[in-house]
Amino acid sequence: MAEKPMVNIQGLNSYYGKGKERKQVLRNVSLTLDPGEVLGIVGESGSGKSTLAKCLLGVVKDTEGTLEVNAFRPQMVFQDPYGSLNPAKSVGWFLEEPLRVLGVKDKKERKAQAIDMLQQVGLGEEHYSRRPSQLSGGQRQRVAIAAALIGGSRLIVLDEPVSALDVTMQAQILQLLVDLKAKFRLSYLFISHDLAVVYQICDRVAVMYQGEIVEQGDVDTIYDNPQHDYTKKLLQASLALEE
Repeated sequence: MAEKPMVNIQGLNSYYGKGKERKQVLRNVSLTLDPGEVLGIVGESGSGKSTLAKCLLGVVKDTEGTLEVNAFRPQMVFQDPYGSLNPAKSVGWFLEEPLRVLGVKDKKERKAQAIDMLQQVGLGEEHYSRRPSQLSGGQRQRVAIAAALIGGSRLIVLDEPVSALDVTMQAQILQLLVDLKAKFRLSYLFISHDLAVVYQICDRVAVMYQGEIVEQGDVDTIYDNPQHDYTKKLLQASLALEE
């Protein structure tokens, strides 16, 4: 018997604002994300990528259509973990907070789980008591990934997770994501404007333009034989940047 999709979205419309200020952002979006799959969402700023992620996480409530998420407490990893990590709190606090929410009351157990998760993302016990300001950009992103995983979610939304990092660190974080996906059988919704990064890590890709998905398919098909003019434009711009 086939497993249910981790995400099933059919005919999704979303709106911001109320009354006369109510504006439609997503238009008839349909996609699925299977267990263990990495689905890339690409498009320019303002195309609706982040709104789609917020709908999936339940942040945007004003929606129409089908939106099924068959995963326990899906989590999000942001582009800039420094902005999402409270500078006054320690790494240990960030990792233990999801466990507190889940009812893990024993302090020793929480700490043990936090240190184990630090090691899973390539950090050590010495990072447990550090503050975000004492970490490099790559280390902060590893902490953010650890915090997303520690509660047991198998669905992670990654919103431009490597765009703030240098090329070397990008490669390390992408490899970490690949390794963790295999180890914990994770599914990723990978949002990015960087088509080269998407090609490296994603199984399939959906191209968004003005709130709509204009094209989707496996990465090789989309990259080798794009059908929509907007997809062709994105690929041409990506190739120009690489030259």
